[in-house]
Amino acid sequence: MLKKLLVFTALLMPVTVFAADKTKKEEPVEHLTDEQIYEQLKKLALVFEVARDSFVEEADEKKMLEAAMNGMLGALDPHSSYLSADDFKEFNDKSHGEFGGLGIQITSDRGAVRVISPIDDTPAEKAGIKAGDYITHIDDEQVFDMTLNQAVKKMKGRPGTKVKLTIISEGKEPRTLTLKRAIIKVDSVKSEVKSLADSGEDAEKIGYVRISDFGATTSKELNEAIKKLEKKDVIGYVLDVRNNPGGYLTAAIDVADAFLDGGEIVSTRGKEKTDIERVYAKKGDLTNGKPIVVLINHGSASASEIVAGALQDNGRGLVMGSQSFGKGSVQQQKPLGDGTAIHITIARYYTPSGHSIQGEGITPDVEVLQSKVEVLERKESMYSEASFKNALKNEESDKKDKKKSDDEEKELTDEEKDALDYQLQRGMDMVIAMSKLQARSEKLAENKEKADDAEKAEEASDKSSDKKDVKKETKDKETKKKDKK
Repeated sequence: MLKKLLVFTALLMPVTVFAADKTKKEEPVEHLTDEQIYEQLKKLALVFEVARDSFVEEADEKKMLEAAMNGMLGALDPHSSYLSADDFKEFNDKSHGEFGGLGIQITSDRGAVRVISPIDDTPAEKAGIKAGDYITHIDDEQVFDMTLNQAVKKMKGRPGTKVKLTIISEGKEPRTLTLKRAIIKVDSVKSEVKSLADSGEDAEKIGYVRISDFGATTSKELNEAIKKLEKKDVIGYVLDVRNNPGGYLTAAIDVADAFLDGGEIVSTRGKEKTDIERVYAKKGDLTNGKPIVVLINHGSASASEIVAGALQDNGRGLVMGSQSFGKGSVQQQKPLGDGTAIHITIARYYTPSGHSIQGEGITPDVEVLQSKVEVLERKESMYSEASFKNALKNEESDKKDKKKSDDEEKELTDEEKDALDYQLQRGMDMVIAMSKLQARSEKLAENKEKADDAEKAEEASDKSSDKKDVKKETKDKETKKKDKK
């Protein structure tokens, strides 16, 4: 079973499912007979011949045939496609953690290109591109006439070269960004010890683990990260998979397994009702049962949803944030023997409770939408001595103003960035609360065990005392009998 899963991936090109799709009644498929299929294939060949001979310019036969194959697979679902030799090589390179481009995961959405999420520390992320943004033009060329693969190719190129994107964000006017292409090397796991802002020297240590995608090395990176954090005596973990578009299914299984001590992780269900594969966690929780909060948002797709669903359904972690993306299908690459391949959907995946993620996503246990903290009190009062007309100035004020100006120009520190991340702050709050509740439960269990032991000891003592009394009473009776004699 595991060998079979190794060829599965749960990443590329998630697609938005609209509300209308949920209510649309699916009509039964009318299958063609072999004879009818043969007639349609003959018609396809005829269309090819007529188009090639009659087109006003010289036709590119290879381009026509590849487009026909792409159209055939695209009619099945948004994730199935034909991979040319270059596309197939590029896919494999990307899956192993290093590729060229802008560092952006995209999907096709009603003819437009929609951003699933930018990858951390890439040109796209640094330019401020967000999950849910639409790309309408690439180098001033409309994307509406392009396939998804064509749009991806146009955004890729030699490192250092530039590409111009027109971006539309919800509720905002279109804007044009010029990005410089780079080699995108994905370090999928980042970790550090965090604590709540302004919590002092005695602040609880929280293990923060950020997974940006699920690649070939993710499991190894995560295991190393947890070992380091455990040595620092963290009280619990925030697992951040926000804006994580997915990756290898096997990597998602390994990540979930690291936090579980048993139970089902995920099941994949194919075309036939009997075609079900279930994957279970192995014994051994690397975090020793410490509290876990999983942060998700609309940019969390595919493999991210498997991890969140596995921890949620097994009662191992609390999921916090906003509704996830809802990409619940599994793709497989089927090589065609000449360097090309078919990328095709072969199954849906389900959480341990039997919930299908497709089109629905993971619903957080606690919904926390990303927000900005509003300062209600002014740092300097509008009414003070300095507000009076002709008030004497403080001779130090010029120095303070200059220092304030210098401070404003400084980049935010990591601690200041954390303080502005509302979801992260609430996640850490929850880890602390869960840790205290866990400690309290353990203390109560310990006290109960001690009380039970004391009660048992007292009962044993009472029984021993009763036995002594019975022996004494018997001895007294025997003594009285002897006296009478």
